[in-house]
Amino acid sequence: MIRVLAVAAASCLLAAAPAYAAPADDGMEKFFTFKDPAITESSGLAVSPTHEGVYYTHNDSSATPTFYAVDGQGRTRATFQVQGAQARDWEAMAATKDPATGRGVLWFADIGDNLDGAWPNVSVYKVMEPRTLRNAALPATRYRFRYADGGRNAEGIMINPKTGRLYVVSKEFAGSVYAAPKQLRADRVNVLRKVTGAPIMATDAAYAPDGSSYVVRTYFSATLFRPSGETIAKVSMPELKQAESIAYTADGKALLTGTEGPRSPVYRVPIPGDARPATPTPSPVRAERKEPKEEASPAASGLTAKDVFIWLAAAVAATGVITFLARRTR
Repeated sequence: MIRVLAVAAASCLLAAAPAYAAPADDGMEKFFTFKDPAITESSGLAVSPTHEGVYYTHNDSSATPTFYAVDGQGRTRATFQVQGAQARDWEAMAATKDPATGRGVLWFADIGDNLDGAWPNVSVYKVMEPRTLRNAALPATRYRFRYADGGRNAEGIMINPKTGRLYVVSKEFAGSVYAAPKQLRADRVNVLRKVTGAPIMATDAAYAPDGSSYVVRTYFSATLFRPSGETIAKVSMPELKQAESIAYTADGKALLTGTEGPRSPVYRVPIPGDARPATPTPSPVRAERKEPKEEASPAASGLTAKDVFIWLAAAVAATGVITFLARRTR
């Protein structure tokens, strides 16, 4: 109960933030605005691996498992239904390319759990990217997961394009990155194991197209990491009503970030040149070794004094709410 109230208090602080405003400096710019009235809670965002100038999104939660393909002007090109899937609390998506066939692969994460363990397991759906952009129902493979250290809420998913390994990033005051098994099984529950820390209250995550880095988004900023979990840099983000999504552009030189709400915007934020790590060309074995190891240094969490102060303020506010409720119920 206390944790729920604390998160609620934090949400109250976020509600006071300016809606859809972005600073004019740092080269960030509004990229497009979703024009489809059906896109009301854009939570996941991904760049198409095979259709140039196409972007995918889905709502936070809805009656049906639906995702949308939009163009660079925010116009919906096609609407897709995922066959046999549930949309309990879709929070994130990722897009990769099958190295063997060159076919695009889309991943949809039904991993939201506001009660931090209410569900015995969570699901990620794998969908082959449609070759043509027209309305359709698409088959999916469902992978179920549980956390090795107990259930938790999560809003970030990412796939390392070099290794194909799936990661889930939890949304907590002490967040973590969890690695899925190298080989996923659709016939049983897969176990997610903690490999490193994550920034406080992460709302999304994504891997760079070349696998040289990954990014974790929070309500206030974004942090770039090397695959080992080492922090590269923090990147300023536009002020949004409720920062929910993040993805790399196809060339890996910028980030795209969005928010919930009708006709919500997506911003393009350049990655500073000195924060773009050089891309090595290691063998697949060495690339696997560079991924996060068990219990990496807490420095990988990307926390700053400002982040800590803001969330301590939220905790104080939550305490006030709890005290008020306790007195009213005596």
